[in-house]
Amino acid sequence: MAVMPGLVNAHTHLELSYLRDEVAPASAFVSWIRGLLAARRRHADVRAPEILDAIDRAVAEAIACGTAVVGDISNTLASFSPLARSPLAAVVFYEIVKFNAPDPEDVVERARHELDELVPTDLVRTSLAAHAPYSVAPLVFRAIRKNIDRDPFAPCSVHLAESAEEVEFIQTGGGPWRTLLEDLGSWDPAWVAPAVSPVQYLDDGGFLDARVLAVHGVQTSTADLARLASCGTTLVTCPRSNGHTGAGVPPIEDFYRSGVRVAIGTDSLASAPDLSVFAEVATLHALAPSVPPSALLDSATRQGARALGFDADFGTIEPGKHARLLAIDLPQRTDDVEEYLVSGIQPEQIRWLGEP
Repeated sequence: MAVMPGLVNAHTHLELSYLRDEVAPASAFVSWIRGLLAARRRHADVRAPEILDAIDRAVAEAIACGTAVVGDISNTLASFSPLARSPLAAVVFYEIVKFNAPDPEDVVERARHELDELVPTDLVRTSLAAHAPYSVAPLVFRAIRKNIDRDPFAPCSVHLAESAEEVEFIQTGGGPWRTLLEDLGSWDPAWVAPAVSPVQYLDDGGFLDARVLAVHGVQTSTADLARLASCGTTLVTCPRSNGHTGAGVPPIEDFYRSGVRVAIGTDSLASAPDLSVFAEVATLHALAPSVPPSALLDSATRQGARALGFDADFGTIEPGKHARLLAIDLPQRTDDVEEYLVSGIQPEQIRWLGEP
């Protein structure tokens, strides 16, 4: 067997678990988003039993797949209590979506007040997240950054450079995202497109630094990746979700070649078949066979734990850390253990050493 640290799923949306198999794949990202919004409107009560039960099942699935730590994105905070009573360590990111915001400071303060009503545990923490450059106003980004800076150790998350439509919107102010914002009544006619890449837009605005998880990065250029690396920002890749949503195929080899920190997420069960980080790693290995297996395993453990602020307790096997360790059954005469571990480990091969 191989003994290794529990995995880190650095980006998921547990509250969307009830939408498993409910949002069809799409060839264009905004089309998929419209399908997601329609599916969510069919379930208006965010505390409905079927939604909470789906979160509990998703937590159990993540543990069975070898996950020890999650970065969970939430619009409702419905996942906080299920995570707090589970064995998982987690950061629950309360995600702000507000493009037309007459009072951006108030938007963020109200979100912070809701977080302050929760009682963090030793293993479950909370923080704020910005949804994306096409759905969050510049002054809301600034207010989130200001709020996060009150805690020098709090991580922050943002979906960034996920789709071609996002790139078009930030460059020109038009395209499918503009149309969707208008359809939702969320368009701000005073907003002016910065005419740069999404990565440069957030960096120029002072949002990116070493505490930010930039999720997806499918549409990043070499210059974008160099900028992320220089900021110390962690890029969280979720390739299976990218294929389902129509965002495209992430340039995995470019990610690792650039020197940017790379972590791994599954995204939600609305866009991924399961919550297995091992399956995500196998997809990365298939897309980028030149990336050493050791680098992929590092992304699935140490880099994710560091990005979420749990590196003092998780991500590596060291004295003083939590012994949340996995034992992976190996076939006889396995010559390259790391190669085997990135080739598709199934839940039935995984055992927790001690309590999960």
